[in-house]
Amino acid sequence: MSPPHVTTTATGRAPTGSAFRSGFASLVGRPNVGKSTLTNALVGAKVAITSDRPQTTRRVIRGIVHRPDAQLVLVDTPGLHRPRTLLGERLDSLVRSTLTEVDVIGFCVPATDPVGPGDKYLTRELAALPDTPVVAIVTKTDKATPDQVARQLVAVSELGDWADVVPVSAVAGYQLDVLADVLVSHLPEGPPLYPDGELTDEPEQIMVAELIREAALDGVRDELPHSIAVVVEEMAPRADRPDLTDVHAELFVERPSQKAIVIGAKGARLKDVGSRARQQIEALLGTKIYLDLRVKVAKDWQRNPKQLRRLGFYD
Repeated sequence: MSPPHVTTTATGRAPTGSAFRSGFASLVGRPNVGKSTLTNALVGAKVAITSDRPQTTRRVIRGIVHRPDAQLVLVDTPGLHRPRTLLGERLDSLVRSTLTEVDVIGFCVPATDPVGPGDKYLTRELAALPDTPVVAIVTKTDKATPDQVARQLVAVSELGDWADVVPVSAVAGYQLDVLADVLVSHLPEGPPLYPDGELTDEPEQIMVAELIREAALDGVRDELPHSIAVVVEEMAPRADRPDLTDVHAELFVERPSQKAIVIGAKGARLKDVGSRARQQIEALLGTKIYLDLRVKVAKDWQRNPKQLRRLGFYD
């Protein structure tokens, strides 16, 4: 027997002549449940960095889905967790303030992990927002067996009072259209909020910094990812080369030992980070890039209010 309210077939888009809908949907969940990957898949372009490291997302990122009948603005948020640093407290505060401002919430639970205390904690948090519909999204179905997916659908359905439950795979593209239909059905009627073709409202400089951080996260030791922050100090076309953009960025860590890890033996790792980041930035900006990347130590920046403000994490 199928669990209640599980959507496994297309609900269909609004018929011709129906009122246009527009609004915001926030994707929430524990760290590393696939929110950023799902955001990118629904938008059809990379607007949020991804990593297999928890707590990769540190900002509220808006990705815009354009449809003939609607404009769905996806708000990808940091994963809610028990904060251990001032940075963690500010990220949690950011998520909670975002949840009060959206039209529908997508609660992401991976098909591969048993429902745990973190999911139950989030369920209680979401129950405190009775006026906002919540769609439970079972992610990463491509990594689970059909039996695992079925059991997870039942477990998630019993976890809370959801408007709908939708199994998806961002990687395989499974049921992305169904999920978009379900989210759009909860949006209010209204005109588009962003110009046609615009995929995100993130400033290019912030996106460039995030792409550098994504490259730096790849392959580092477990304790390092949360200690990495990137600030683009300057970004502009070169005066005598309009086809070349100069990007000067600083990558901050908390301790000298971490700086050595990022740089690597004879600078090999930093060179690799720069090479991979440059490819992504060139794809984003559509120009050749000269990337000047420096590594600096900002001692215990995750716990220092002054350093957090310097790095763009405000109260």
